[in-house]
Amino acid sequence: MTDTKKVLIFKGGWDGHEPDLIAERFAGIMEKNGYSCVIYDNQEVMLDLELVMSQDLIIPCWTMGEIDTKVRENIVKAVAAGTGLAGCHGGMCDAFRNDVEWQFMTGGQWVSHPGGDGISYEVNIRKGSSPIVEGLEDFPVCSEQYYLHVDPAVEVLATTRFPVVPYYHISNKVVDMPVAWTKFWGNGRVFYNSLGHHDDVFDKSPSAQILMERGMLWAAEGKQYAAEHGLTTERFENTAKMY
Repeated sequence: MTDTKKVLIFKGGWDGHEPDLIAERFAGIMEKNGYSCVIYDNQEVMLDLELVMSQDLIIPCWTMGEIDTKVRENIVKAVAAGTGLAGCHGGMCDAFRNDVEWQFMTGGQWVSHPGGDGISYEVNIRKGSSPIVEGLEDFPVCSEQYYLHVDPAVEVLATTRFPVVPYYHISNKVVDMPVAWTKFWGNGRVFYNSLGHHDDVFDKSPSAQILMERGMLWAAEGKQYAAEHGLTTERFENTAKMY
């Protein structure tokens, strides 16, 4: 392990999610905590496996679009080896809709936001679920309310109640939809927060930023933990390929 803690942020895709502002915000948060951050506006840089493997944390800010197969393979390998993965809203879990391994790794995929932007709803903290939410209380948000298809293996840290507005899904039972979660991918730690439709959500709802900061730091610490405990990827590498 080197003394320099590194974060790679890559941004692009649909501009409506303000990837430039989100990337700058997250870089500032991580730099405040002693990390060196580099923001890229392309995926090509991640064709360099050595570069990707050297990161402590990768933050995608790339809504929709497509991902180069080799780039995704490199990220998958790096996270499995201990590099963290963390992101928010569509920048991580509405990225690369056609890539099911990306969805497998991240733990969920956006499918709808009934009512669109400007919906008022409550984020309910699942107390005791993780140190990431310690001391946080339920808080209101006015933004898009994400309905996601979620990996049952995730550890849910916060939820929101559906339905809030009428749509076809109201014929079903009321559900508590995950808002934030953690999971593992090999030796790597994965964190997701569905808040963040616009950058100012983190100013209007300060608890959303606290949640994001703590989640990114938790994910970034996984590589050091794996190294200190002698964790390798050998136990994962003989599994069958997905395709």
